[in-house]
Amino acid sequence: MTPSIKDLGIDRLVVEERLALVEEVWDSIPPDQNGALPTEPQRRELERRLAASLAAPDDVVPWEEVLAKALARARQ
Repeated sequence: MTPSIKDLGIDRLVVEERLALVEEVWDSIPPDQNGALPTEPQRRELERRLAASLAAPDDVVPWEEVLAKALARARQ
């Protein structure tokens, strides 16, 4: 049986610690050279987003602002 967040004590971590743990777990997953390729609708969406990004390169939100807003919402 897969351990739960309660079994591992993750539920007792503060939000910042949980986010750091998620990032560490994500970074520990090796890239899979034989992973699934995006579906055709996913590929079109990625292309659409890339085109939108290239068309408006200054229309971005800095990562620090995104993180601060996410942490503020998590604390509520």
